[in-house]
Amino acid sequence: MRFQPHLLTVAVCTALSALPSVQAQQQHNAEEAQIEKISVTATRRAGTVQDAPLNITALDNDVMAQQNMTELADVARWVPGLTVPDLGGRDGTPLIVRGLNTNSSGPDSDGGTVATYLGEMPVQMDLRLVDIERVEVLIGPQGTLYGAGTLGGAIRYIAKEPEFGVTSGSVFGDISQNAESDSQGSEGGFILNLPLSGDTLALRTSLNYVNDPGFIDYNYLVRQPGISLTDPDWTNAEQVDTNLRRKADANGEKILTGRIALRWSPNEVFDSTLNYYYQSQQAEGRSISHYQSLGADNPLAPQIGQYESAYRYEEPNDLDDSLLSLEMKVDLDFAELVSATGFATSKEQGQRDQSDLLIRLDYGYEEFPAFSAFTFEDEKDETFTQELRLVSSGDDALSWIVGGYYSNNEFDGLSKEFTPGFDQYALNVWETGGNPRPDALEYISVDKTKVIEKAVFGELSYQLTDAWQATLGTRFYRYSVNSASAVDLPLYNSVFDGAPSDQIILDFEGASAKDNGNLLKFNTNYKLTEDLMVYLTVSEGFRIGGSNGVAACTPEDLEGGQRVCALPNERLYAADTTTNYELGVKSSWLKNKLHLNAALFRVDWDDAQVTGATINGQQPIITNAGAAKAQGIEFSGRAVLTGELSTYLTYAYTQAELTSDAPFLFAVVDEQGTELQDYYDGKAGDRLPGSPEHSLSFGLNYQTDVFEDSQLDLSYGVTYQSDVYTKVGLRADGEALPGYAVNNFSAKLAQDAWSVTFYIDNLFDKYAFTATRRDRGDMGLARFDEMNSNDPALQRNYGHYILTPRTLGLKFNYQFEL
Repeated sequence: MRFQPHLLTVAVCTALSALPSVQAQQQHNAEEAQIEKISVTATRRAGTVQDAPLNITALDNDVMAQQNMTELADVARWVPGLTVPDLGGRDGTPLIVRGLNTNSSGPDSDGGTVATYLGEMPVQMDLRLVDIERVEVLIGPQGTLYGAGTLGGAIRYIAKEPEFGVTSGSVFGDISQNAESDSQGSEGGFILNLPLSGDTLALRTSLNYVNDPGFIDYNYLVRQPGISLTDPDWTNAEQVDTNLRRKADANGEKILTGRIALRWSPNEVFDSTLNYYYQSQQAEGRSISHYQSLGADNPLAPQIGQYESAYRYEEPNDLDDSLLSLEMKVDLDFAELVSATGFATSKEQGQRDQSDLLIRLDYGYEEFPAFSAFTFEDEKDETFTQELRLVSSGDDALSWIVGGYYSNNEFDGLSKEFTPGFDQYALNVWETGGNPRPDALEYISVDKTKVIEKAVFGELSYQLTDAWQATLGTRFYRYSVNSASAVDLPLYNSVFDGAPSDQIILDFEGASAKDNGNLLKFNTNYKLTEDLMVYLTVSEGFRIGGSNGVAACTPEDLEGGQRVCALPNERLYAADTTTNYELGVKSSWLKNKLHLNAALFRVDWDDAQVTGATINGQQPIITNAGAAKAQGIEFSGRAVLTGELSTYLTYAYTQAELTSDAPFLFAVVDEQGTELQDYYDGKAGDRLPGSPEHSLSFGLNYQTDVFEDSQLDLSYGVTYQSDVYTKVGLRADGEALPGYAVNNFSAKLAQDAWSVTFYIDNLFDKYAFTATRRDRGDMGLARFDEMNSNDPALQRNYGHYILTPRTLGLKFNYQFEL
């Protein structure tokens, strides 16, 4: 364990030494203590969590601060039914609700089954929780009100609105030390609220910067690509040092998050907010360890430590996300008119080690002793969204919502693979007779995709009695997908076919898909008492189908040589749908000192979209599997035990499995589509991967007054999950990742204007695997030796994402109001 505690120790000791002797604490009146009611707007109407007749969890700013929640992965540990594996900053955040997942437990490349919203607008960013009023998590399909991508549920970030008539703000910071880092982490920022014109115009802005030093060491990086040996004699220290270099803490990241919001409300009828969000994330590498992940034949395996990566190249990735939105509300007396307009952009550039893919394809690249390959990717995603809806007002027995939705998404992607030095090796050793390729460009692909979605939706609710209400909703949708893609193999064409050394030919080929349909929702709820409600919900969700953007195979492609193309069944994929049946109860007891909520559910999933790869060239694609289901129970409870002590508990049991056979789910087939191994089929009853069957969280918070004018706030939390499968039914070399528990603790001292918080995340420094990248078959560990990949002793792609080690930190916050 490598600690550098000097700065942190000084900061902690300084804060503690400033505390005078503890005086007798002020006694609280337990009879007055109650659970705070959290307002939500998930149903498009204002209400509270306990009043909303659906499975919703809302975490406000206070709860997020108590448990040191800074991102969505932290939130997920406290939401029954939601799983967000910890993948670090380099890879996208997979969101899994109620076990609805058929991909491996690693990054989810098909968009997932959960939609995220920032206010009224759909976004794809993993937003830092800065100046966020609350996070609302809707469990279960939300297709009627929220549309595509909500097969499992929806997550809403609700930012704090600009306030009229008050100048206020805060300055905050954080210094931390990770048990496996060589340097300290830091975070700092500010929030400022300014009234610009009385009670009609206000501005709110925030800025936050995070410097996370990382904790994974990349100790086997190639010094000179195409010259240095990538697999030297590991027993010869001089040869290793000559060819390879080390980089400590190579999975760090820097995140800049900013927001500007301008709110204008000239009268009681009209209210509008113009928002601009920006987040820039510079990630260094993956939070993947190759400890116990390399094959037995790999001589590097004994040297890999728990926090070491064996990748040959650094894997930086820059991601810039922005959202410009305008939300307007007009009180029409009989209804509220809401208009939400947004333009979101995402720009991403990254590099990754690609050596193993080309070794695995068995084209002979590995015969070059200095062989290595890396990929550069450049992507841009732009989405324009417009929603217009009317929400009825008043206390009439009949209430309604009606609206329209339009979305236009355009994606441009560029991918380049480079194999330094391989052209000269092939020309000299294999005497191909072709031309050199100085740029080392082995592969290039370009993909352009446009998706347009249109929908009209509505809900009708009727208060049958004072206690009984029923709601019927529907959504009619239509979408179209148009794409054009092109692929070229410049190095192969130059070195082996004699093409010019700088030639690149991109013949674009188009593909399109479209579909339409409708979704239904039925909900009825009955209040047995003022504090006890039961509800029944049947709801549907869907996800858009489309094109994989890989060029179709021609007869020439299949004749031989290196080829990258899609067979007919690999080019398009269909929409998938879910139907949810849910029976729930919400209750408040002991004069609002105890909340107990529970839900029984079953979700049927049809035509599930899964990630796969083309037979020719192993290009990532999406296909459709068979049917699946998820069923179980979710529970949450809050309690005020005394005037000082409160607690929070959640539990979820989820049984998610295939309900029909899924041929070719992990297919190994020849060019004619003939399957070679039954072991790679999915079978009815196979458990779905990526989420645990059992998950639990428990938190305690103790508050007491000290020093007459200060408050001490002690918080403890533990979250647990059982084992997780990495592949459906553990097929195709899947594995079961053991379950684990994570403990957190914090102590906060606060007055009206300032607070200081000491925290420990992962209190007992638990080492755990959270997900995998690829599978054991890549490393010569497959069940069937004859199915092993080419030269497993050389490969390092398979590895485990690991839990962030113990982190100690000290936060401060100063608030002011003028």
